[in-house]
Amino acid sequence: MSTSEQIMQRRQYWRRAIRTTMILLAIWFVVTYVVAWFAVPLNEITFLGFPLGFYMGAQGSLIVYVGLIVYYAWYMNKLDREYNVSEEG
Repeated sequence: MSTSEQIMQRRQYWRRAIRTTMILLAIWFVVTYVVAWFAVPLNEITFLGFPLGFYMGAQGSLIVYVGLIVYYAWYMNKLDREYNVSEEG
């Protein structure tokens, strides 16, 4: 593989990694700040017997955070293998 192909491959890898990171950060922002901003209207909706705003603050956001972490780790490992930059031998 020539040097220019390696450079293009690295750029494509980082472009995909940064794009994924930005999307996940946007989801994090929405769950953390936007849901809290609209807590009063969300409290009119109930989920499992609790107001949705309360549920998202107490449980829902934590579930989303764990999901984001799991997805990020899975996706980056997949991307590393695809571009042959995996830390696993």
